[in-house]
Amino acid sequence: MINRELSKQIQERMFQGKAIIVYGPRQSGKTTLITELLKDYSEAKVIYNGDEPDVRLELTGISSTGFKAMIGNSKIVFIDEAQRIPDIGITIKLIVDNYPDIQVIATGSSAFELTGKFKEPLTGRKYEFHLFPLSFSELAAHEGKMAEKRLLSQRLIFGCYPEVVTHTSPLEILKLLADSYLYKDLFVLEQLKKPPLLEKIVRALAYQVGNEVSNSEISRLVDADKHTVEKYISLLESAYIVFRLPALKRNLRSEIKRGTKVYFYDNGIRNSIIGNYNSLESRSDTGALWENYFVSERRKYLANNMIYANSYFWRTTLQQEIDYIEESGGAYYAYEMKWNPTRKFRISQSFLSAYEVKEIELVTPTTYDKWLK
Repeated sequence: MINRELSKQIQERMFQGKAIIVYGPRQSGKTTLITELLKDYSEAKVIYNGDEPDVRLELTGISSTGFKAMIGNSKIVFIDEAQRIPDIGITIKLIVDNYPDIQVIATGSSAFELTGKFKEPLTGRKYEFHLFPLSFSELAAHEGKMAEKRLLSQRLIFGCYPEVVTHTSPLEILKLLADSYLYKDLFVLEQLKKPPLLEKIVRALAYQVGNEVSNSEISRLVDADKHTVEKYISLLESAYIVFRLPALKRNLRSEIKRGTKVYFYDNGIRNSIIGNYNSLESRSDTGALWENYFVSERRKYLANNMIYANSYFWRTTLQQEIDYIEESGGAYYAYEMKWNPTRKFRISQSFLSAYEVKEIELVTPTTYDKWLK
């Protein structure tokens, strides 16, 4: 069992009169996380699985008094796959308002389904958490830091999903996961009229990792209008397949104004989309894989430790560039990623003059753990 860092964060917020909502991609370990966490509590608990038709029927439109009668003296209610239950946000709101001593925990696999049902009814009544694939810190705690660093090449190719990491045949599991991950959570949506188009868009994004992404360019590649491309990228983002990194644009006229990079939450999913599982020695995209890995791992690190920071990349019309920047407390932290640690590294003087830079870091395969543990 690989311990998850969010477990401590969730435990600290139990029984504070608010619902606990755990979002995250399919197969990231949400059910396992909550099941393991609840073993530490002696209070009576009841568990519902929203995938079960009778559970959906039982919990749909139920009143707070009806729900209390149903759970009896239980003090913890765990609703898994909550997005499958109609009006579940209103149901949880009624429980929180009328029975604040009952701890409700709900999980769901797709943010675009779950947040739509929870956002309004549970305003001010919930703690939100995001569980991503396994982080470097979690794996290092389980495997040992040195052992995990030795597995870096494997993580860059197969990613960090729990079942992929723990299975003896990671490629087989990754292929199954990628199909389920993309198709089950996205293609069943009523508003998704053109599944083949989504496949083209996500494939185009996979080849653009580390580069600036233009919706106009993607639209030409896939033969679709810009608004459709934007909508589908937003869906991919909401389903925890990709996330966008905006350009930092505040102090210089030469800064690009509308730039965006797109990264994948998991390297393995990205490689599965393009069907490339070759070793790093025979690839031409190793630098992109390295950049995607570090930026996504840094995102996990911030989320798991409840650290709030704005993230950007920086580029000017003169092609001056910084791979990754975090802004926290009014200061800027700049990171340049190099797979080859011997490559020259020089920070732009224009950037240093325009921003209050607290740290400038060169991230290589020998040093990266410093910012992820």
